[in-house]
Amino acid sequence: MLAPRMSPTAVPRVWITRAEPGASATARRVAAAGLVPLVAPLLETADLAGAAAALDALPPSAVLAFTSANGVRAFARLTPRRGLKAWCVGTATAGAARLAGFVDVVAGGGDVEALARDLLEAPAAAEIVHASALEPAGDLVGRLAAAGRPARRIAVYASREARPAPTQLQEALGAETILVHSPRAARILADLLSGRPGPGPRVVGLSPACLAPLGSLDLAGRAAPASPLESDLINLLTSPR
Repeated sequence: MLAPRMSPTAVPRVWITRAEPGASATARRVAAAGLVPLVAPLLETADLAGAAAALDALPPSAVLAFTSANGVRAFARLTPRRGLKAWCVGTATAGAARLAGFVDVVAGGGDVEALARDLLEAPAAAEIVHASALEPAGDLVGRLAAAGRPARRIAVYASREARPAPTQLQEALGAETILVHSPRAARILADLLSGRPGPGPRVVGLSPACLAPLGSLDLAGRAAPASPLESDLINLLTSPR
């Protein structure tokens, strides 16, 4: 059974499903919004050590594209290369790149499509290398290649399912709202909620794609911000439904 819901006067609880270390960063933002964060990741990440040789061999003229902070951190652990220009999907990923030691960093508009447009509008350069997840959420390289821009993808990390401990999961399932940052986490969540009596909790996703795997579930509500920025995601938690 789902854990009992809190009384209307209690502070709402928010289950954060994303992988660490992003989950803890989100938890701090949720707490700053006056809510109670419950960190119980449904995903964990692992570096792909086999990518190190390919990263070390990149020419100095190569341009990097990062669509997640996880990609930045994995790249940084796999190779000392920091002299390449780094185009990042948004401000959070750009911040991770600067923290990792990159100097020439450009922050994009917040999603893969906006990053592709930015790269295509930039002066033509050498090959663009997308340092990505093993199963990326969007096809950045395909978008660039279709426009005639040399590009390839090197997977630097993989995401895999992480089941919380039973007591941790039971507490998380009692949250009034669940935050979902990726379609893959949403698929795991759908499996956990399937067959449970509804309505389930409200789910707030980083994008409509993050809500799609939950389409058949009886939920108290579902919402996604107009742009895939975590600041907008947090704003949804405190806005009227």
